[in-house]
Amino acid sequence: MRRAPPTLGLIQPRKIGFPFDPAVIPRHWVNGKAVPTAMVNALHLIFPKGERFFVRSVRRYQDQISPGLREQVRGFFGQEGRHAQEHERFFAIIEAHGFSVDRFLRIYEAIAYRGIERLAPDKLSLSVTVALEHYTAILAEGAFEEGELDHFHPAVRDLLAWHAAEEIEHKAVAFDVLAEVDDSYALRMAGMALATATLIGFWALGATMLIRQERLGVREVLRQFKELREHRSLLRTVFVRGMREYLRRDFHPWDHDNLALARDYLAGLDAA
Repeated sequence: MRRAPPTLGLIQPRKIGFPFDPAVIPRHWVNGKAVPTAMVNALHLIFPKGERFFVRSVRRYQDQISPGLREQVRGFFGQEGRHAQEHERFFAIIEAHGFSVDRFLRIYEAIAYRGIERLAPDKLSLSVTVALEHYTAILAEGAFEEGELDHFHPAVRDLLAWHAAEEIEHKAVAFDVLAEVDDSYALRMAGMALATATLIGFWALGATMLIRQERLGVREVLRQFKELREHRSLLRTVFVRGMREYLRRDFHPWDHDNLALARDYLAGLDAA
């Protein structure tokens, strides 16, 4: 198992309460456009139940791992729990802007958690968590390096930057748990396949549900989607690079040490 960067230390959750106000945050808070806003709002809807699934999948094995890793797991639980809380608070902003989200959330929970999670073996659930953590870590890196957050309203940018930085901090925790519990390459690949299918499927479903409520014409939707060339490039990077790296038998999340990206942001946040 590769060691984490020596500067990582213990993973610490941060207590954050972002000031969300629908009178301040506009309906189309990504570049003033409906389609990109819908795509990111869909992540807001997916994240809370997903983060809690991550915690459940790791918690099942916390008594089977080394003491040092158990300490990191506690920090992972704290960070993921707070991410879920803050994104769930943002539901009120989406609804205040006139969107109905309950139907999507019911479908998402029924398929992903009352369906797939209930039927899947515990180790496969953990493997899915590991793969999704890998994807979100690459997305988080791109948010900082590619300037994606520059297009967002400041109040939402702060939430996503904090989330992205902590995703980078704890990106190897679930992976290391799986490595100690069962380092089967086949299990890791099965988790990647299921994670990729469900992430793409629910993200597309959530974004489509929100875009339909905008009542835009097909031409306008296509026009705005074509303008997302830079954003689509980031998505290709997430999935193509994510799968290419993950397919290596000797892969580890800290093969790419980007902790400084997270720590530079978090140092300012902690000071504030």
